[in-house]
Amino acid sequence: MPLEPLSQKEIEDRLAELPGWSQDGDRIARSYRLPSHFAATAMVVHIAQVQEELDHHSDLTLGYNTVSLTVNTHTVSAVTERDFKLARRIEDLAAGHGAH
Repeated sequence: MPLEPLSQKEIEDRLAELPGWSQDGDRIARSYRLPSHFAATAMVVHIAQVQEELDHHSDLTLGYNTVSLTVNTHTVSAVTERDFKLARRIEDLAAGHGAH
């Protein structure tokens, strides 16, 4: 089944369920602040594991004590349901790393 881009309304509705996430052009984005560089690095590794599991990868940036990512479905150059599935999984693991 081919992936279909979400409408602007669908994107806005789903973003309302993910505090801290926003739309950035044809992507959804989020940045997290963590208590230390080690905590940020551990979160990146955990996100990478989830991305491998879902076979869906974001653009991921590690800072000193920050993790930032942008997500879209590259094959359709748009935001799809698959992107929100990844975002939800990341939100679910973030608190365990002390991210806010």
